[in-house]
Amino acid sequence: MIYALKFGASLLLPPGIFILIMFGMAGWLWRKNERKPALAIVTVNLLFYLLSTWWIAGMMIGSLEDKYSRPDNLEGDCIIMLGGGAMAGTPALVGNGTLSCGAESRLALAAQLYHQKPLPIIVSGGQVYSDSGNEAQIAKREFSFLGIPEKDVIIEDKSLNTRQNAIYTAKIMQEKGFKKPILVTSAFHMERSVLNFQKEGIEPIPFPTDFRTNQPRNFHLNKLEPSPSALESSTLFFREKLRSFVTRYIE
Repeated sequence: MIYALKFGASLLLPPGIFILIMFGMAGWLWRKNERKPALAIVTVNLLFYLLSTWWIAGMMIGSLEDKYSRPDNLEGDCIIMLGGGAMAGTPALVGNGTLSCGAESRLALAAQLYHQKPLPIIVSGGQVYSDSGNEAQIAKREFSFLGIPEKDVIIEDKSLNTRQNAIYTAKIMQEKGFKKPILVTSAFHMERSVLNFQKEGIEPIPFPTDFRTNQPRNFHLNKLEPSPSALESSTLFFREKLRSFVTRYIE
């Protein structure tokens, strides 16, 4: 009964309510003998519905997350944490500015790795928009609360995207003499991140976090309910594939 209620509620909220409206419009056109427009709406709406389900979104974003597994041993000489978004004006325990949920997951893993093996941490990420926070600066403050000495946190706070993350971090690595970084970023973002570092002549050790799919990925009927988070993950999949293509063949 609980799962049925969850499914029903998903049809009364976006994107479910819009999917129902579009199917209703298709039915209205069909009854008016406007068969081709009705079929076109059904086709597009069905695709939109499927991309809004965790059945499809989970398989797509999961294919990115499965690219790299965590290594058994920490053999690197530094840890690179890529920024993943920050807010400037939100209240923190000290001062203002907080990391996004994804960036917090990256920070937590980087801190755990440091406490297992105290390697220098390079935090890469600047202030992407005028109303967002400086990712590296905020992360450095958060690391201090997690017991990581300031001297062991190196910030790169100018980069605005993954390409610049790799370019600017590679320069820091060259200056510091680092050769074998442990790369921390979201699992769906790892393939593109590794590609960007490889273009700078660096072979990072991938250590993914911020997973969006479960293991194992069992099917259940509620994975067919339309969900904003599933639609977001579908969008992330296509964004990562597009940007990987640009990185590989254009940049």
